[in-house]
Amino acid sequence: MAVGWGASLNFFEGGLSLAEAQVREKVEDASPPTRRPSQAWDEGSVVTLVWVPDGTSVSSLAAVGLSPGLMSAGLGAVPVGQTYLDITQGNRVFDSLYGEELEAGVRVPLDRPIEGGPLVERAESAPAEIEPGLLASSLERGGKTFAVRGASVRQVARLAGRLRGGDLLIAIERPPPAKARALAIGVAGRGFDGNLTSDSTRLDGYVLSTDVAPTILRRLGVAVPSQISGQPIRAEGAVDPAAVEELGDRLAVISERRGPVIGLTLLAWLVALALVVAATRGRAIRVAVRIAALALVYLPLVLLLAAALEPSQGSEQLLALLVPPLLGALTLVMLGGYRALGAASALTVLAYAVDAIAGSPLISLSLLGPNPGLGVRFYGIGNELEALLAVLVVAGTGAALAGFTPRLSPRRCAAAFLTAALLAAVVFAAGRFGADVGAAIVLPLGGAAAAAAIAARRRRTALLVVAAPLGALALLALADLVSGADAHLTRSVLDAGGLGDLADVAQRRLQLSSHSFARPVVLVFMPPILAVAVWAIVRRDLIADWLRGRPAMRAGLIGALAATLVGTLANDSGALLLEVGAAYLLVFVGFAWAESGRPEDESSTETKSYTSVAHTREVSP
Repeated sequence: MAVGWGASLNFFEGGLSLAEAQVREKVEDASPPTRRPSQAWDEGSVVTLVWVPDGTSVSSLAAVGLSPGLMSAGLGAVPVGQTYLDITQGNRVFDSLYGEELEAGVRVPLDRPIEGGPLVERAESAPAEIEPGLLASSLERGGKTFAVRGASVRQVARLAGRLRGGDLLIAIERPPPAKARALAIGVAGRGFDGNLTSDSTRLDGYVLSTDVAPTILRRLGVAVPSQISGQPIRAEGAVDPAAVEELGDRLAVISERRGPVIGLTLLAWLVALALVVAATRGRAIRVAVRIAALALVYLPLVLLLAAALEPSQGSEQLLALLVPPLLGALTLVMLGGYRALGAASALTVLAYAVDAIAGSPLISLSLLGPNPGLGVRFYGIGNELEALLAVLVVAGTGAALAGFTPRLSPRRCAAAFLTAALLAAVVFAAGRFGADVGAAIVLPLGGAAAAAAIAARRRRTALLVVAAPLGALALLALADLVSGADAHLTRSVLDAGGLGDLADVAQRRLQLSSHSFARPVVLVFMPPILAVAVWAIVRRDLIADWLRGRPAMRAGLIGALAATLVGTLANDSGALLLEVGAAYLLVFVGFAWAESGRPEDESSTETKSYTSVAHTREVSP
């Protein structure tokens, strides 16, 4: 059976079995395809998309001359057909946002437009610009086409050897059924000599399914429609399949390690805390709580450093279990009191800031990073980090002010809160660095709330709290436009086609946020969080007593609380923001309780300083 090089083969389908693929490969191997006349293509370029069998490795594609990489198959574990759809439409949303599930075994042609039918109706139910078959329809309008076929790796080698001029060959491993794993991908053609990457991921060796369409359109000289969210694939550096496979191995274990490593660590610390209290009959409880609180502040830092080592699960577990308490105890001995808490917060925030500025080489591989393996975010910070960094930045600034500069005037304390929050927002929200739009809202708002709380100028409080995040968003938008960062804010908001598109963005975030509250883990932890929240409201006078004489720490907690609440409402993972933010707020409140019981002879100078500030507090302008 001879197969035309540029023919529309129409066997790109979700239900193709491995057996069928193998039979087809044998037939094609006996009768190699012939090239379609070059004049049918833009400047003689021929683009071919080849599907290789499931299980094809990155190394095997590199060995036959292709630039290697991994391709995210979808947002989480998606049906096979969804991966194909994401390629045809160049855009993707979570499956839960579609009005109905994708029919099993559905045929998804890639090389021809999809006009009407259940696939289009399903796409119209999603709150986004989703157009199945957009790749083929765009090529059709431009008078272009491309070929789709199945092949073995041996055949791919022959096809790569026949490339001429601007020809492009893209080979992708067939997606397995509903598995959240990356697929091997290789590209051969002019300009491809290194590991694959794209502006969608900024990861060496990693691209998205939605990046395939703009890559094909660019090569054939066809304009990329605004509905396509992917970015063209390119090659950088040297061909290094081993590095790509190591990246894939690390990304594949992040999800499965998060629970055991972090969960077991926290459980072990709680057991150790209980044993210490029982063994000392409560005499060491305040010291133990201080060390436990500092350990929790240091835990994200240790997990970030562990990403550089890429250890086994057992080694990572030991690092998380032992190193943070040791750092906490050392910091407490060296600095003591709120100085220790402020320093620990600053070190953790600074480490993440430096890595974000450097391009997130460790954040993306950390257990608390954005988890690229699920296909959600590939650089900068994710929702988990946004939640805990909001508390560490704002409440941590309060701890540092209370510990290192207790005599600082309210005016300067307010300036310190605003400065710290805005600097953190620049790093963690700008598209060039942390690329988290939520950080541009929660961090300035938290800093403004803390500044307003310590300045005690109620008439200006509302204006300050509202103006700070709006100003930060405006600056972020300007920075992204000037720098060409093309990050989430630019693509989702600034490039929106009108109020309808902005409404879709808002609807997606609200739907995802509501879905986040239905997860089983949330149902387990939400009752304790609500119980603690009710207790804190009822016993707010008691908490105020713990913070008496420490206005900066009190203001920092108020700002962190405001940031957590707003983040919960404004984020597409509201439940996660609430859980993580509430947990770290509890850490700071617990430290405040432990500090409130320190004997006078342990901190007489510090206590007098706080008292002096409380009595001579200035009225902020």
